[in-house]
Amino acid sequence: MKILSVFGTRPEAVKMAPIVKQLAHTAGFESRVCVTAQHRQMLDQVLSLFEIKPDYDLDLMRADQSLAQLSAAIFTNLDPVFKDFKPDWVLAQGDTTTVAITSLLAYYHGIKFGHVEAGLRTYDKWQPFPEEINRRIAGVTADLHFAPTEWSRQNLLREGIADEMIKVTGNTVIDALQFVSTQPEPQEITQLVADKLKNAKLILVTAHRRENFGQPMEDICRALLELAKRGDVEIVYPVHLNPNVQEPVNRLLSGVEHITLLPPLDYLPLVHLMKHATLILTDSGGIQEEAPAFGIPTLVLRDVTERPEGVQAGTLKLVGTETSFIVQEAKRLLEDESAYAEMAKAANPYGDGHAAEKIAQSLLSSCE
Repeated sequence: MKILSVFGTRPEAVKMAPIVKQLAHTAGFESRVCVTAQHRQMLDQVLSLFEIKPDYDLDLMRADQSLAQLSAAIFTNLDPVFKDFKPDWVLAQGDTTTVAITSLLAYYHGIKFGHVEAGLRTYDKWQPFPEEINRRIAGVTADLHFAPTEWSRQNLLREGIADEMIKVTGNTVIDALQFVSTQPEPQEITQLVADKLKNAKLILVTAHRRENFGQPMEDICRALLELAKRGDVEIVYPVHLNPNVQEPVNRLLSGVEHITLLPPLDYLPLVHLMKHATLILTDSGGIQEEAPAFGIPTLVLRDVTERPEGVQAGTLKLVGTETSFIVQEAKRLLEDESAYAEMAKAANPYGDGHAAEKIAQSLLSSCE
């Protein structure tokens, strides 16, 4: 069975890497990898970490590229790959522009498409933008839906997807996390912890969503300023390279005591930094899945999430971007030991680390 795995961003690479490795070691597959390189540098460090060498590298990242330009480039550059390899199945993960266009192109070629991490929904087409529509497009075209949880399966069933087309596998990010967390801690993290966290609790921050550009990002920064005044915390914020994030963050937070701004971290050091965190503030989708695996209470800087399983389990709490509410909820967790313990001890709802095996087996079963 000829399988082509297509991905372009760091989160996609992290979540597809366990599948690529599983297919390479499972009899019955001829597996190839195509990267769009929608994100170049951040993608490459994950490929290196997991020792994946793409068979096709489209190298499509361009400065200030619009979604329309990126979409057109994926269509025109991925099309020859399909013609060359002639896969039986194309796999793509999640909700990026890469997955939406890949799924449509597979449909145009009459090639079966497997959607990894299927069924996530907010039912608000503008939050997150453009991801909510990207994953719905992938859901319409998919021949197999690899749902990470029962909640995502139920979303697909409500949309009329036949039950036999849905496989609940867990999320492959847990597979990846189990591998990466066992790797030696990078020296940069060991040194950062030694320098900054002697008598302080680490608050790890990641915020870069498009819907938070502008006033919401400034409100998040003001919350961090307020929390830094406590003196018993060290806020570490790896800052996304997007100018809409860089400008307000550097203007408001640069040089502030108890706030450390870092360039974007590679995945390996980010995972190890997470393990040291007392509290995480994030608008990232992936970290909402990863933090519960380490038992770290996480405040989600969004009004809605397509990952409500973590909220229902008690590992995540939606706090939006209003300064006062972020500060209030962060202080509650820092000061109320019982509230903290309740979130820290909640069960991780996102899988057991065997999602890639289940996906490979489902593909094999599809041709029986």
